[in-house]
Amino acid sequence: MIKPEYNPESFFHWTELQVRFRDLDALNHVNNAVFNTYFEEARVQFIEEIPEFKKSFQSGFSFVLVHLELDYIKPILFKDTILIGSAVEEFGNSSIHGFQAIYSKKSHELKAVAKTTGVWFDLKKNRPARLPELTNRDNYLFKGSN
Repeated sequence: MIKPEYNPESFFHWTELQVRFRDLDALNHVNNAVFNTYFEEARVQFIEEIPEFKKSFQSGFSFVLVHLELDYIKPILFKDTILIGSAVEEFGNSSIHGFQAIYSKKSHELKAVAKTTGVWFDLKKNRPARLPELTNRDNYLFKGSN
């Protein structure tokens, strides 16, 4: 998995979070399971920034996470503020392959990267659905490189 250097223009969406005491493990690092929670929070905020998805939520559609690949690079510590970049790597018919990265706000040091696959889901019919037509689709794509 790529390990991109911090670049504010690489990702469509940025989420800022403050590390809480309850996020820590016995080693005083953020627990590995909490990294996924950070990525999840950022994915939800990212999706809500796309008007066509936000409108579809109100009609009974949502994403279902079907795959997560996560590389832990550096520990995150108590009282750190983190920045989570979120973007799309590829659009399918009913799925999105996403790419995210967590950085320290202060140092811009890379802490973790994740690749995800989410399937657009019709909650009423309980089955996958075609993605809504998106205007400016390319705006959401990951623009970074190493």
